[in-house]
Amino acid sequence: MNIISQIIIGFIAVLHLYILWLEMFVWTTKGKKVFKSIPEDQFEKTKIMAANQGLYNGFLAGGLIWSLLITNTEWSKYIAIFFLSCILVAGIYGALTASKKIFYVQAVPAIAGLLSFLL
Repeated sequence: MNIISQIIIGFIAVLHLYILWLEMFVWTTKGKKVFKSIPEDQFEKTKIMAANQGLYNGFLAGGLIWSLLITNTEWSKYIAIFFLSCILVAGIYGALTASKKIFYVQAVPAIAGLLSFLL
């Protein structure tokens, strides 16, 4: 895996760890500042749902980190492509169903990661 791919994958992994932290641990405090389109009274009601979403983001980050630790170059690339593809699909789905901003926050970095393998 080339260095550009590794940097992009590392960035995306950190982004998804941030999302995990935001949705699992500070949803009712910092979450209100990040997700301004959600009415304030909904944060406590959606705390468990957000934590579940955060956990999934943690799995995505874990998969990307795993791909960086695999010593076999070919398998490292395959694992990275799989998790980047999952993030891309989630980003597109989120953009279509929740907020167009999700496309730019999740799908665009995943597209960049996938394209980096063509370099």
